[in-house]
Amino acid sequence: MLGRPFRHLLESGTTRLWDVMGLYGAIGPDTNKGKRFGRFGTGSIICFPQTTIFNERYIHIGKETMIGPNVALSAGMVPGQVCLTDPVVRIGDRCLIGRGSGIVGHLSINIGNDVWTGHHVYITDQNHGYENVNIPISQQTQVERPVSIGDGSWLGAGVVVLPGSQIGKHVVVGANSVVTGHLPDFCVAVGSPARVIKQYSPEGYWQTK
Repeated sequence: MLGRPFRHLLESGTTRLWDVMGLYGAIGPDTNKGKRFGRFGTGSIICFPQTTIFNERYIHIGKETMIGPNVALSAGMVPGQVCLTDPVVRIGDRCLIGRGSGIVGHLSINIGNDVWTGHHVYITDQNHGYENVNIPISQQTQVERPVSIGDGSWLGAGVVVLPGSQIGKHVVVGANSVVTGHLPDFCVAVGSPARVIKQYSPEGYWQTK
C-alpha cells in the first residue's frame, strides 16, 4: 500500500509518478546513500535521477551544494577500489553542478566554494596514454594529474577540464571550451585549448587580451 505522502501526490492529479520519484530519489546528507560519502554537507543534494556514483567514501561535498540530475560522480576505476588519496573528489560549499555533467576522479579533483557549471560539463584528472602503437589505447598507462577549480568560478555548458588543469578564482570558461593547463585568477577563457581573452587588471578594470 502506498504511504500517505505518495498517495496524496498521486491523487492530486497534478503530479506524475516521475515527480514523486524525483522527490524521494534525491540523495541528501541524511539519506542512506548520502551517509556513504566521506562528507555530505547540510543543505546539499544530488538530484534524481543519478547515473554512475561509486566509492562515495572518497568524495566530499560541502554544504548548500546542488548536483543536478543525470550527473556521474566517481572516485577510482571500479567500485570498492581502495584509493591512494582521500578525498579524491572534493566539491566545496554552495556549488552548482549542471545536469548531465561528469566528475571522474582518480587522484585529486578539488572544486572550490561557489563554483557553478552549465550542463554537460566533464571534469577528470586521468587520461589515456596512446604513445605505444602496438597496444590498444584502452590498455595503456592512464596518467593522473591533479585538477583544481578556484572559488567563485563559472564553467559554461559543455566545458571539458582535462588532467593537470589549474583554474584560478573567479574565472569564466566559455561554453564548449577545453581546459588543458593553467588559467589565472580573474580571467575569461574560451576555445580548445582554452586561452585567456580577458583579464582583470591590478588597476581595477577588465583588459582584453
